[in-house]
Amino acid sequence: MRDETTPRIAAVDPEAMTPAQRDAAAVVAAGPRGSVRGPFAVLLNSPGAFAAAQGLGAYLRFESPIPANLRELAILATARHWRQDYEWTVHAALAATAGVSASAIATLAAGTDVAGLTPEEAMVLEFCRQLHRSGSVDDTIYAPVAHLLGAAGVIDLCSVCGYYALLAMVMNVARNPLPATPSPFAG
Repeated sequence: MRDETTPRIAAVDPEAMTPAQRDAAAVVAAGPRGSVRGPFAVLLNSPGAFAAAQGLGAYLRFESPIPANLRELAILATARHWRQDYEWTVHAALAATAGVSASAIATLAAGTDVAGLTPEEAMVLEFCRQLHRSGSVDDTIYAPVAHLLGAAGVIDLCSVCGYYALLAMVMNVARNPLPATPSPFAG
């Protein structure tokens, strides 16, 4: 029987950082995130992966022109697909602040038909779900999302899904940091 509660990969102890880890952490601490926490505390075990990932993440979170509600919904769709509790918990609060309805967040967490979405949010959710399920999207969802976001926005939306899938895989494998609350996902 596996122990699902014991971390496999610990967050890097700030007192034990190598010079490369200190340099990488300093870049994040000086940016909009303000500190190294969550998946970054684990990613810091590999300063090269950490630096590359945090650069992409900073662009997607803080510079991409995708509206915040659509970006946060894409992140939640990814967290739900990968059943990643930490990313879900952090981004459910950000999604609510960005205007995603509480009913949409709750039904997405439960894995049921999502209620309370705007038409744009419904399109983006379907795009993300198709991308996660099959690795692509069909023309009937691609066309309206491309019309809404443009080619660059479609690339950014795919990048959001891929980036948060990367973080989810790292967190799911590392099992650290563990969420303080029960999983938001049904079943």
